[in-house]
Amino acid sequence: MKEAWVRLEEWSKEMVTTALEGGADALIVPCGWHEKVKALGRITTISPDGDLRPGADVFFEILASPEDEARIARLLQQAPVVLEEEELASPQQRSHRTWQVIPLENLVALGGRLLVPASSLEEIDLALGVLETGVAGVVIHARHPEELKGLLAHVKALSENQSLQVAEIEIIRPVGMGDRVCIDTCTLMAEGEGILVGNGSGFLFLVQAEVKPNPYVAPRPFRVNAGPVHAYVRVPGGRTRYLSELQAGDPILIVHALGATQTATVGRSKIERRPLLLIEARCKDRIGSLLLQNAETIRLTNPDGEARSVVELQAGDRVLVQLEESGRHFGMKVTETIVEQ
Repeated sequence: MKEAWVRLEEWSKEMVTTALEGGADALIVPCGWHEKVKALGRITTISPDGDLRPGADVFFEILASPEDEARIARLLQQAPVVLEEEELASPQQRSHRTWQVIPLENLVALGGRLLVPASSLEEIDLALGVLETGVAGVVIHARHPEELKGLLAHVKALSENQSLQVAEIEIIRPVGMGDRVCIDTCTLMAEGEGILVGNGSGFLFLVQAEVKPNPYVAPRPFRVNAGPVHAYVRVPGGRTRYLSELQAGDPILIVHALGATQTATVGRSKIERRPLLLIEARCKDRIGSLLLQNAETIRLTNPDGEARSVVELQAGDRVLVQLEESGRHFGMKVTETIVEQ
């Protein structure tokens, strides 16, 4: 998940509150603001008297020369680095920041937590798209709460777009009883939204939230009946976890059929013994599988984004999945020989 820090130079309770409500990860504030900010909500402050101290826990640097680039590369091995604006003579000069080109790409390729200033949607898109990986985050400069709200929302929306592909169902059959997990989130989802789950971490199915009405139970748009306890589920930060690990307060990644994502908070994880179906599908030369409860309210996702109940699913039907080449070790991508069957 990309980080969104906010820089505030004049005290405004409304701006601090907007940053908190918009999901800002940290506030860069003047000395003496730490307690005032904490009185409004829990968030990391970066200040001489804050949670993180400039020059010790976070470095603020100007990138304008090869020497600057080499110094910043060394600092990135120690702590996060925020690129500062140069004092340029005119707005025209400021629009051609040196950090927007090759030096920034070089630093992104090294890894580490590099953040750059951004005051527009275009600057955010540029920073988060460098080398397709992007910087770790941006430091937002906003003039008023509405602008801040929009910029924060943009960062969060761009953070983890998922590339989904179409797979064809080959097998669907009952396999007996098992312990399955319902994930109740603190977010109301719409049709087309759900979470990515699979028996293998490299082949995940988009399982939709219980949004559609049916004759037997009221819609529960906060819930995804996700699969059995062993299954992998995508969480923020490009990682996976086991469904059985999730508990109240944990973050989870909600994914839309178009690939857009948002982070939600788990409110409850409910494990119950239920009859299960094995679903196998093929995408290109890959075969993946998932176990889901045998019930009409559990739905996968058609290529057009519509929900498809597992009790109606047939061989030849097409559903949305996500493929990944790397294996996983403790939820993180690794490049090694891993076979999941």
